[in-house]
Amino acid sequence: MADSFSAKLWGGIAGIYAAILDHPFVTGLSDGSLPRESFEFYVIQDALYLRKYARALAAVASRAAVPAETEMFARHAAGVVAVEMSLHESLLADLDIDPGVAAAADEAPTTSAYTSYLLAAAGESYGDGVGAVLPCYWIYWEVGKHLLQRGSPDPAYQRWIDTYAAEEFGAEVREVIAVTDRLGQQVAVAERERIQRRFRATSRYEWMFWEMGYRRETWPV
Repeated sequence: MADSFSAKLWGGIAGIYAAILDHPFVTGLSDGSLPRESFEFYVIQDALYLRKYARALAAVASRAAVPAETEMFARHAAGVVAVEMSLHESLLADLDIDPGVAAAADEAPTTSAYTSYLLAAAGESYGDGVGAVLPCYWIYWEVGKHLLQRGSPDPAYQRWIDTYAAEEFGAEVREVIAVTDRLGQQVAVAERERIQRRFRATSRYEWMFWEMGYRRETWPV
């Protein structure tokens, strides 16, 4: 792992990941200080995000040259719809949010920008798509494991933590990391650099997404 392509990618976002762990949205999940209004806003935006993330995964699947990887990304796309959307539906109920209201909500600027970037990257090449979708997997898993050690006094926040710290989710993350390492060994230097740029860009978007939720971001005009 230490000499792998994925290790190089992760090392390149050390500062971004540290900023994510220090963000008041993330620390507030474990100590219970996160305002409930911010969490509600985040859950709605994340549900909107996941619809397009599933589309991005499906697009990545369509570009894979290895049949097993086509199957894997297609399975993950279906899993986003079935498993993570189920989580959000249960959270919406716990938070007393009407699913119809949530479905009709407008995307916040960061949600729109992030999903547009993902879909554009997935449309460029297989490597671009893999590099762009990996941070959402990997960072959420790492954050989930980090917060699991601390727990949360809030049942809704704890459910979120448990979902992303779960071994089932971790197994999916490891599958994508393995694909990324294979790509790192096989593609040319220019493509490795593109994958790195995509990975770093969407890692930044991950920080921005939590910032968006915390501030309950709206369009300025």
